[in-house]
Amino acid sequence: MVLVLAAGPARSAAPATGWDTTKIEGREYVSVESIKRFYNFAKMTRVGASVVLENAKVEMKLKVGGNECLMNNVKFVFCHPIETVGEKNYVSRIDLAKLIDPVLRPNFIQNAGDFRTVVLDAGHGGKDPGATNPLGSEAMYNLKLAGLVKKQLEAKGFRVVMTRDTNEYLSLQERVDFANAIKESAIYVSIHFNSGGSSARGIETFTLSPPGVPHYDHDFKTADLQTRAGNEHDSANIALATSVHGSILRRLGTNTFDRGIKRARFSVLSGVRHPAILLEGGFMSHPYEARLIDKEAYQNALAGGLVDAIGKYRFAVARKPGDAPAN
Repeated sequence: MVLVLAAGPARSAAPATGWDTTKIEGREYVSVESIKRFYNFAKMTRVGASVVLENAKVEMKLKVGGNECLMNNVKFVFCHPIETVGEKNYVSRIDLAKLIDPVLRPNFIQNAGDFRTVVLDAGHGGKDPGATNPLGSEAMYNLKLAGLVKKQLEAKGFRVVMTRDTNEYLSLQERVDFANAIKESAIYVSIHFNSGGSSARGIETFTLSPPGVPHYDHDFKTADLQTRAGNEHDSANIALATSVHGSILRRLGTNTFDRGIKRARFSVLSGVRHPAILLEGGFMSHPYEARLIDKEAYQNALAGGLVDAIGKYRFAVARKPGDAPAN
């Protein structure tokens, strides 16, 4: 089974012994032991606050009390911390259902579909330059990267449409409307570069927050319970983000700081009716990364990572349970 993280085989139904669950502060949690059984992890190791699950193809690292998870060294930010009850550790059910499962079993995602169309959204433009530094503007870099990705994807047979291919301004709603006007199966990638002070650095990828999950690094509010159009593809979103984030990290190498895969309520994710992610390809406000972003080698690495990831994601979600394994 070819998966986004090259996971080992997982069962197609709940284990015979059932899920070991508990409730903490009104939320349902699932034990790490249950996750080990269901996804056929051969080994579980606990050292202090660290819990590691391993099989031949996947290593999952959890830190009790924290909300970060590493799967094959790709960082994910959980909605809720890993908890302990008695001698057992627990992961929230929403993190299991909306993150772990679609990452490990993308071929079980029901609404991903087979697609040949990719919508590339080069963020900002026109009167909105986005982040700026002495070397250039975010809007310019976004458009250049989108153009590189478009060329490479088209060479692989994909149909690619861009929300903008010149330095023009589009509102967030116009970008959403553009994507939703495409009626065939498609995916949507919004391309950005970041800004956050001279010390902030690294790559991060966002998907839409599931209902009940707040915008990243924000407190919960009642509006977070509302289901948005993009939540139809929660599982596909996280699988696509995993493929893109992991592929780009591999292209950029070990010196790249991994800020993780996160959930947010950005307008360009909330309203899009296709699987959608937002990539932040580095910090224009960081002295070193600003120079990297301006280099063709870095831009080509980002583009190559995106193109690799889209092909792998398409293959992973197109295969269904019961398909013969690839040679």
